Amino acid sequence: MGDLELLLPGEADVLVRRLRSFQLREMGSEGWNQQHENLEKLNMQAILDATVSQGEPIQELLVTHGKIPTLVEELIAVEMWKQKVFPVLCRLEDFKPQNTFPIYMVVHHEASIINLLETVFFHKEVCESAEDTVLDLVDYCHRKLTLLVARSGRGSLPEEEGSQDSTPMQELQKQAELMEFEIALKALSVLRYITDCVDSLSLSTLSRMLSTHNLPCLLVELLEHSPWSRREGGKLQQFEGGHWQTVAPSEQQKLSKLDGQVWIALYNLLLSPEARARYCLTSFAKGQLLKIPEIWERLEQENRGKWQAIAKHQLRHVFSPSEQDLRLQARRWAETYRLDVLEAVAPERPRCAHCNAEASKRCSRCQNEWYCCRDCQVKHWEKHGKACVLAAPGDRVK
Repeated sequence: MGDLELLLPGEADVLVRRLRSFQLREMGSEGWNQQHENLEKLNMQAILDATVSQGEPIQELLVTHGKIPTLVEELIAVEMWKQKVFPVLCRLEDFKPQNTFPIYMVVHHEASIINLLETVFFHKEVCESAEDTVLDLVDYCHRKLTLLVARSGRGSLPEEEGSQDSTPMQELQKQAELMEFEIALKALSVLRYITDCVDSLSLSTLSRMLSTHNLPCLLVELLEHSPWSRREGGKLQQFEGGHWQTVAPSEQQKLSKLDGQVWIALYNLLLSPEARARYCLTSFAKGQLLKIPEIWERLEQENRGKWQAIAKHQLRHVFSPSEQDLRLQARRWAETYRLDVLEAVAPERPRCAHCNAEASKRCSRCQNEWYCCRDCQVKHWEKHGKACVLAAPGDRVK
């Protein structure tokens, strides 16, 4: 990392300003290649900024110059190129390029953009600055997660190392398939960050997430199949850092980062007041949610605190310090989460409103103040009485 040349603020500003949308026929052109190189620089800079905790100017520049919609448009365009153009190139018998790097750049472009979006999207202002393109991004993430669920039934990914008998285009196809899997995992993280903003999303976006795509049911499918986990030779492996890693027996009961992302997205979609008011719990949805008993039990509970209890349990494992690559994610989640969720992750014992000792009794009328004993409650009534009456008019405090 010490050999990496960092972008100066002025340089980053220029690169962000130059970002623009390209049409399909322009992909691979000189101007497009230059933008791809610029995106790689911005991507690395954004990651380094987040890692060293020195502010995140790339995210700020993207928002200031209104470039998040441009990135989403580029993401959709390169996805279309990979679906419509790349397969045709692979089928052409007389197309045998000696150098496939220019094609690889286009294939890799999607990964570069989704990686940059994952890095910056945990800031709520980034989601807001996406404007109408957040709908396109939700659709994109849904497509990727649907493919991820479908892949879980097809077996493992292609080998990371190619065969000596493979042609350059066949090798590129294998790289593209492996890359597609990693892109889908990044899309899962981006979608989870969008759900963090569920209370401020437009009604059309909420409808797309909850009605059109029924994301809670899709997320349950992901949680059930966990396509980023597999067993090889009797050993549990998880896909992390671009390849499969064997999980030590002592770590197998801990929730993986990706499982944690699914749980948090479900938490946001099923508990947010805005989302709950608009999610139609059909018989199909109930059947899907019943696959994960913990979810259904919490949905049947009136007490929101019991839902928070499971979030606390799951997040404790996600924040495990033994998983080095999760430290940054834990910091971001701590910054992103609302106060009520933070209380679920690290709850503090309530304090007596009168003497500040640990309290176990609550004002039964307004439910706002805690007391360690009846005596303190009586002594504090002179101060608390008016507020209590305003908060819950009616009966006297018991």
